[in-house]
Amino acid sequence: MRFTPSFLDEIKARLPVSEVVRRRVQIKKAGREWKGLSPFSSEKSPSFFVNDQKQAWFDFSSGQNGNIFDFVMRTEGLSFPEAVERLAADAGLALPVESPESRQREQARASLQEVMEFAAKFFEAELQSPRGARARGYLADRGQSPGVQRQFRLGYSPNEKFALRDFLAGKGATVETMCEAGLLVHGEDIAVPYDRFRDRVMFPICDRSGKVIAFGGRAMEKDVPAKYLNSPETPLFHKGSVLYNHHNARKPAHDRGTVIAVEGYVDVISMSSAGFPNVVAPLGTALTADQCDLLWKMAEEPVLCFDGDKAGRKAAYRAIDTALPLIGPGRSLRFAFMPDGQDPDDLARGGGQAAIAGVLDAARPLVEVIWAREVEAGPFDTPERRAALQRRLAEVARGIGDETLRGFYQQDFAQRLAGLFGLAPGAGARSRGAPWRPGAQRPGAWRPQPGRAPFGKDQPRAGYTGAPAFASASLTRSALFAPGRVTFSPREGLIFLVCLNHPELAAMHAEEIAGLDLSGKDMERLRDLVIAELGDPGIDGGALRAAIDGAGLGPLRERIETTAGLSRQWCVRPDAQESDAGEMLRQALALHRRSRALHKELKSVEIALGEDASDENLIRLREIQAELATLDGREAVVDGFGASAGRLDGGI
Repeated sequence: MRFTPSFLDEIKARLPVSEVVRRRVQIKKAGREWKGLSPFSSEKSPSFFVNDQKQAWFDFSSGQNGNIFDFVMRTEGLSFPEAVERLAADAGLALPVESPESRQREQARASLQEVMEFAAKFFEAELQSPRGARARGYLADRGQSPGVQRQFRLGYSPNEKFALRDFLAGKGATVETMCEAGLLVHGEDIAVPYDRFRDRVMFPICDRSGKVIAFGGRAMEKDVPAKYLNSPETPLFHKGSVLYNHHNARKPAHDRGTVIAVEGYVDVISMSSAGFPNVVAPLGTALTADQCDLLWKMAEEPVLCFDGDKAGRKAAYRAIDTALPLIGPGRSLRFAFMPDGQDPDDLARGGGQAAIAGVLDAARPLVEVIWAREVEAGPFDTPERRAALQRRLAEVARGIGDETLRGFYQQDFAQRLAGLFGLAPGAGARSRGAPWRPGAQRPGAWRPQPGRAPFGKDQPRAGYTGAPAFASASLTRSALFAPGRVTFSPREGLIFLVCLNHPELAAMHAEEIAGLDLSGKDMERLRDLVIAELGDPGIDGGALRAAIDGAGLGPLRERIETTAGLSRQWCVRPDAQESDAGEMLRQALALHRRSRALHKELKSVEIALGEDASDENLIRLREIQAELATLDGREAVVDGFGASAGRLDGGI
């Protein structure tokens, strides 16, 4: 049976050499290659190497080398047709049925490739002709020298409807073949097919072997409908399965251990001219899964370059969605963002090799760009918004197909959430700190440091607890932590008693107090009134009480001041040391926020468990219930601290 070159190429594209070889040889990763003991001779030191990028193996002990077909033939004693049959089955390809029709299709394919090569030579000649003067000027203005133009086989399509058609007809090509190759525009309403590309700088698009299969054209005039125009889908060209400059970039990518993907033809050429020949580009569309596979065959961590503006970030985020289900060990991405207002071509012409190298060196791992995308949805100043962030990150992690890698992403996200919200890793997205709004933090508040991911060691924040403090047994039995007959919780009463007795401390914590989630409308009215009065720098306890009474909240104030367990707290009395009262207020605020957040999260998890009775939801529910059950004994007010303790009676 005769196998067409295109069929054999498809098998090689689907089966990495290392995958085929490791069935017979134990090989280990060695830099960008694999190595092992020769299957053809006895040896103690490995001299057998596999290179997936080159689609070849090399046995230096015996002097043999070849591709996957050669390897199977020599190790299993099969004939070439038998080796092809075996590997085609592994690749999931059906063997072609040889028939007059199949032979005709292969001949037509060869004919199409011949026509495309003729077209490329025509465009090259036109660029160097008098009609191509303006196009040459455009390329010169973009920094593309005559040598670069020849290297990339750039051309020009004249502004005539039948120039290419007539040239190809003179070479014996039929109109049908030209239409099938995508070189002519045709249709039922078009009496005479005409040239698709007119008055454009032409960029030949090649397959992996360097054969021209399509074209991209950049318009010379500004008012044309499409600035860039690609060939349509043809038997030779499937846009989502091809990378521009793939054939030139394969070897440099292997030699350098990485491949760079940019967005346009000119970007590729400029980057290559600046000393980065390992560069490719998708063809005017978002990155596809097939193109990701092509990139990973060249390098384990391709670098995707995008403009630094909003459109560039959106393009990067689309690439993430495409690649995420496909990533795994040895298959990831990094992202490099250009300075604002510049693309790779601008950077190459303006800053040269050093400027490009600086951007590439700052390329960010996939996990960091995912994190940046999700936190853009901030602020996270409510438990619901923090829970939504946690849920989105969980969904992202679930989209990763590789189980081991999925676990590491979940762990990484948990650490970043812990750093963002000031938690111990693994505690979930429960706030212990001030509301976080990117770009709008109050002075002294914690914020992610520029240039690094916002996770790591807890940062101190004004007005909140640091390390957990534990209450004494007598304290946990006191009325402060036991429900009473009043219409507010003991912690709420404690907070507002400090406000009444120490307005200056309350003013320092006004932002936290204003954001309190309280148990009833009267308490909310009291909170709003206190915050309004604290805006007066000269406010004292007497004036604050008068304002509260004048608003009809006098009975509520009296209950707060006379509630057993509150009025006897030495550290909140008017004559208590400011440091003691401040510590009490600081911890009470933190404890109250944590308690309310846990209750809200508990309701959310209960709803989620009703919709999805998963182990994850059940475990989270039990964690919250356990923490609520022990909350009174953790991060509470400390018994017997401060200068006031020795001289005030009524201590706990």
